[in-house]
Amino acid sequence: MTLNLTGKHLIAGEWVDGSETFTSSPASGESRTFFKGSAALVDRALQAAENAFETFGYSSREERAKFLEAIAEEIDARGTEITEIAMQETGLPEARLVGERGRTTGQLKLFAAHIRKGDYLDRRHDEALPDRQPLPRPDIRLMQRPIGPVGVFGASNFPLAFSTAGGDTASALAAGCPVVVKGHEAHPGTSEIVAQAIDAAIKRCGLPAGVFSLVQGGNRETGEAICLHKLTRAVGFTGSLRGGRALFDLCVRREEPIPFFGELGSVNPMFLLPAAVTARGEAIAKGWAGSLTMGAGQFCTNPGIAIIQEGAEAETFLDTAKTALAAVNAQTMLTDGIANAYREGASRIEATAGVRSVLTTTCDLRNATPYLFATTGENWLANHVLGEEVFGPLGILVTVKDEDEMVKLARSFEGQLTATLQMDEADAPVARRLLPILERKAGRVLANGFPTGVEVCDAMVHGGPYPATTNFGATSVGTMAIRRFLRPVSYQNLPVALLPEDLQ
Repeated sequence: MTLNLTGKHLIAGEWVDGSETFTSSPASGESRTFFKGSAALVDRALQAAENAFETFGYSSREERAKFLEAIAEEIDARGTEITEIAMQETGLPEARLVGERGRTTGQLKLFAAHIRKGDYLDRRHDEALPDRQPLPRPDIRLMQRPIGPVGVFGASNFPLAFSTAGGDTASALAAGCPVVVKGHEAHPGTSEIVAQAIDAAIKRCGLPAGVFSLVQGGNRETGEAICLHKLTRAVGFTGSLRGGRALFDLCVRREEPIPFFGELGSVNPMFLLPAAVTARGEAIAKGWAGSLTMGAGQFCTNPGIAIIQEGAEAETFLDTAKTALAAVNAQTMLTDGIANAYREGASRIEATAGVRSVLTTTCDLRNATPYLFATTGENWLANHVLGEEVFGPLGILVTVKDEDEMVKLARSFEGQLTATLQMDEADAPVARRLLPILERKAGRVLANGFPTGVEVCDAMVHGGPYPATTNFGATSVGTMAIRRFLRPVSYQNLPVALLPEDLQ
């Protein structure tokens, strides 16, 4: 298939080149040349976004719902192209990418249905009480309103569902906010084809061209310009703790600070409670191995840490997990940088005092195989480095002396996206001790499952306390994600004819 790629940026309906280029580094196939982003391009895109907001921010919910559905249709119309280029750029298998495309279009449709219902507007009305003593009460109405242009950073590990038309973009557009996306250098071709789909949907729906722009990356300047531009009202980001924290600092140090919704990573601890281990420890170990290695471990919800009480059952669990992990073939990692970081992280864990290497393998260039380590609860508590995320198929089994030490470990964790309880009915007493702790540590608490499946639905929270995210009250998955790009406005004694249509 001949791919329709220009290597250019999409700025408010126009395909624009630039003065500098970068070369992609695909997992397979030929590399391609793309134009680098710049502060000037970001400025042009955000000026167009601000102009578009004057109409798009006041469009009807039905207009925006149809737009989201049109984007989904245009993405599906380019499904074969998207899969082909994404496989080349990321090394992800076809089935994974087809599934991720379904998730991407599904969440666009989900937000369309969500805004049609109107519940997210949180409309409130306190009627006037002119005769109230000692003072009358005015007529006050409240509704959520869109905040303005939003910057979105494409993620490396989800070229579709967390990138150009991913959850951040979908929820911002649903809210009525124009979007400027910084494409990720790991999959610029995929980003461009998805941008073509969004551009086609804009034209179909007769919307202002500035509703969406794609500025490719290739340097730090583009991302910094999005965070610092005076017209950016909020930023959505999925990526590393180091990169996300640097951008967060830019956003909060601006003359006018803006919210930065960064999802920065997590080790997602899994607590193996005694009765569950006795009843089905080997099955849990095999399930853990499968979850650790899914997608070469390149999920932010990868359960990298398992905590178990010491003893013969713990050794059986470790042996079972080792056998299951050793049978996993090498998998291609998303980028050279991720592969390098995986190797460095494994070496850091292996070199830590008190850590036993159970399965040490190799990561040759971008081809990774699993690592498995074991340590004690006492050693874990003494070495903060063991709680730092290693992005890839690496697991650490932590053995604790008793229930009290397991609770102590739970208290030691930093903020997480998820925490999991593997439990049976007899484990309820210790689970009750752990749950109040885990609620404060994680955005999602699971029982008897694995966190690598993130359902896109109304009740999902994909977020958590820092350093999992920079805003513990937000989620980047599920319909509640729209709240990030809204703010409440009260209207006091306004004539009905002047009120927003949804309040009339």
